[in-house]
Amino acid sequence: MRVPLPKRKINEMFAIADQILGGRRVRAVCEDGESRLARIPGKMRRRQWVREGDLIVIQPWDFQDEKANVCMRYTKTQSLYLSRKGVLPEIVDLFGLSDDVSRAAEEIEEIAGVAPSESNTKGQSKDSEQVDTAESLEHDDDDIDSFFG
Repeated sequence: MRVPLPKRKINEMFAIADQILGGRRVRAVCEDGESRLARIPGKMRRRQWVREGDLIVIQPWDFQDEKANVCMRYTKTQSLYLSRKGVLPEIVDLFGLSDDVSRAAEEIEEIAGVAPSESNTKGQSKDSEQVDTAESLEHDDDDIDSFFG
């Protein structure tokens, strides 16, 4: 899927349409953490309807940083795709799927028998691993006994 990204050279950035104010104006929470008053231009007004919660691309004004123009709106499918790819900053990531991808990788490592911390460090002795597994088995037994009374 080809999804256009903000053009950083002309100072475009991701934002979330937080509140529709009327009169072609939207309150947007930007990826830099600021809330800006964004103006929907006429050529976009009738083609793409901006709703609350939509992922949009804005371009802050050069002379008034608290105001911006809306450059484009992403559909829900495009927003999900960008979230899965990890392109969106945390502040505008509505779906949080970039965190899910990293959690899924950690879960796969745990299922395979390699803890995430052990995969990063090399050269641990087998004796320490055996002691760790023995301690974990003892704690598991305690938990089961306390559960059944």
